[in-house]
Amino acid sequence: MSHTPTQGPPKPRIGPVRITVPSRSDAFLRKFTEVIGGPLGRHSSPGRISPGFFTVERVLIILTVIAALLAVASKNACRMNGWGGTNAYAWACYSDWTSLFHARGFAENPFAPFATGAEFEYPVLMSVVASLTAALIPAGEYNRALAFFDLNFLLMVGLWMVVVIATARTAGRRPWDAAMVALGPGIILAGSINWDMWAVAFLALAMLAWSRQNAFLAGVLIGLGTAMKLFPILFFGAVIVLAIRTGRYRPLWVSLGGAALAWTAVNLPLAVVNFDAWKHFFTFTEDRGAGLSSFWHIWNVTAAAVPGMATLDASLINVLAMGLFVASCAGIAYLGLRAPVAPRLSQLVFLIVASFVMFNKVYSPQFVVWLIPLAALAWPKWKDFLIWQLFEVLHFWAIWMYLYASTADIKASNTFPTSFYVFAVLGHMIATGYLMYRVGESMFRPELDPVRRVGQLDPQAGAFAGAPDKFVLGGRRGL
Repeated sequence: MSHTPTQGPPKPRIGPVRITVPSRSDAFLRKFTEVIGGPLGRHSSPGRISPGFFTVERVLIILTVIAALLAVASKNACRMNGWGGTNAYAWACYSDWTSLFHARGFAENPFAPFATGAEFEYPVLMSVVASLTAALIPAGEYNRALAFFDLNFLLMVGLWMVVVIATARTAGRRPWDAAMVALGPGIILAGSINWDMWAVAFLALAMLAWSRQNAFLAGVLIGLGTAMKLFPILFFGAVIVLAIRTGRYRPLWVSLGGAALAWTAVNLPLAVVNFDAWKHFFTFTEDRGAGLSSFWHIWNVTAAAVPGMATLDASLINVLAMGLFVASCAGIAYLGLRAPVAPRLSQLVFLIVASFVMFNKVYSPQFVVWLIPLAALAWPKWKDFLIWQLFEVLHFWAIWMYLYASTADIKASNTFPTSFYVFAVLGHMIATGYLMYRVGESMFRPELDPVRRVGQLDPQAGAFAGAPDKFVLGGRRGL
């Protein structure tokens, strides 16, 4: 008598993971999809079916190209008429690239930052990038500063695309969140002010490497990013908190080792050859006063107009800014160790970098470029993102109008008053603080976190993925 053998339970099918769609998952965006037929149907399965040529990443690149065209259009008044005089302020098209090309000697010597007596106020790797791009500008009787701008702009757009794709891949099942980076108004307006996008790209790639459990590569990228701009080093603040919660310290030491090796390899040659040029960045940073649009600058602007209100000098600002930033980092560490569930890496990195921006004695308009990719990973809610960006755009225009009124021969009645600039700075700080609050709230109420709501614990967790808590302030309160 034959019989059919008993079969075990069917094996799970392994295939592409279903991704989230903004028109489904974001209530704010869902309202604006009627003009294109409404939100995506519930029976469709994005991520599991072939979209043809228009994959998510290709669409994101197309969006970035469109945004880049808007970015160059926003600078076109200066491209056509020059950056001289008050043009850059009147038309809000200022760029460090064109002013530094002549002011720091790149027009005469492409490698001016490395010459004897050089005073280039940026870290080593940024000096390398500036010098190499300047070296590619041929000598001749033409507008070489414009050529320098255009070359750096093209490189910036390429880096912008890298950041978009890295963010999409780091976001796990939410690659469309990278559209915030592709279309961010702050990047459109401020991405071409300075070389900050290089450091942003290094940090974005480091977070992608970390999410793929390559701690050493992540550390190397952070070291290179820190050699471009200081803020990528703040990544390790988040790693320290997660290492304490999980008791896994090896990824921290491995990534720190990679960062130290990369930073030293870049910095040591110049420090040996021309120590004075190498240290100028550090001495300049310490000695400079309050930068435009920092809280400390508007304090001094207000103090100048209010009898009896004291202004703050550079040394006092250094102490206050550092004290507030250290206190904010301690508070973020407390939140990270107290939260019922281990925070996501991007939540912690965003909070730390945002605190640095808020309390730093320098706030340049392009600093918003640092925050947009982190915000897209930490709090991908389009309504909050666009409100925040509205205040950043308002601040962007306010600072140029303030500088125009301060430098041009113009009647006070024909421009915005200084109080408008002060309130615009406060407005963008409050909007950034609101985003920080929402991120902090989602750490304590994981059900509010858009990333966790689609079934992801932390797509950036890397070596900490799946690790149970070993230390939580107040006792173990979650899984």
